[in-house]
Amino acid sequence: QVQLVESGGGLVQAGGSLRLSCAASGRTFSSPAMGWFRQAPGKEREFVAAISESGGYTYYADSVKGRFTISRDNAKNTAYLQMNSLKPEDSAVYYCAAAILYSDYVPRTQREYPAWGQGTQVTVSS
Repeated sequence: QVQLVESGGGLVQAGGSLRLSCAASGRTFSSPAMGWFRQAPGKEREFVAAISESGGYTYYADSVKGRFTISRDNAKNTAYLQMNSLKPEDSAVYYCAAAILYSDYVPRTQREYPAWGQGTQVTVSS
């Protein structure tokens, strides 16, 4: 089993930046594909970004493309989400997810990720 712990959330003004981190532990002898999802109050959880096991492939939701960047450091078993030009509509609880696939496929749906973190709150004020 892979355990995930997110950090880096907080309160920021519109136009500001935050960097989220997701540290993986447990069954990490194989670096998993990593994804970020978010859930705002009253809304369903939605895909934000994902990165392949090697880091060579990434995928973004249209709503964050050009503003958010996902990356990873496999030596540290950590994935990152750099969020720039934040908007109030980016406010949500952000969740990290992991899937060990032994390929460079980039999962983009929740059901493809068996491991989830507890979430970190991001609030963007206008």
